[in-house]
Amino acid sequence: MTEAIDIPLGERGAIRVFTLDMHPEQAKFLREPGALAQVLGLDAIDMDQVEIFPVEDLEDLGLEGYLAEGCNVPSEQIAADRDRLQAITGYVLLIRSRAFDGQAVTLTPAQSITLVARYTERGTDWQAQPLQTASAAPFSAPRPSPREARAQARKIGATLFAVMMTLILVVVLMLVF
Repeated sequence: MTEAIDIPLGERGAIRVFTLDMHPEQAKFLREPGALAQVLGLDAIDMDQVEIFPVEDLEDLGLEGYLAEGCNVPSEQIAADRDRLQAITGYVLLIRSRAFDGQAVTLTPAQSITLVARYTERGTDWQAQPLQTASAAPFSAPRPSPREARAQARKIGATLFAVMMTLILVVVLMLVF
């Protein structure tokens, strides 16, 4: 077994890259329910947050391009590991933090699974310029006078009363005839 990897409680936005030193059939088998959890020493893992694939499938994009463009990892983080990422051949395993459902877990990967790096996804930029238009100001809509508001309320009430009376009349006529 390799060294244990602790995943802290509530971790978000992290991606761990592992190399899989195993036959392609074994790497494909890890996609089966429960197989990956077993070789990582876990009870369960969310397979929707896990990717297992051969690096050669990425063709010209490469693993570093996939991490930058497909996983939203800042290129500054990838630059430090560029040589290691380019040297990877065979199958890789990517695990996002969400695979652990926010729980604190300890991974004890099998000897054929080696951690290459841990990256963090770029967060969402929630900054925005404040709206400067007059219509965005609170209470900026024109207010009707009290007389207009009462007249509008009377019209709505009269319309509802007429509709209800018509429905009652139709039901009574249907019962009579």
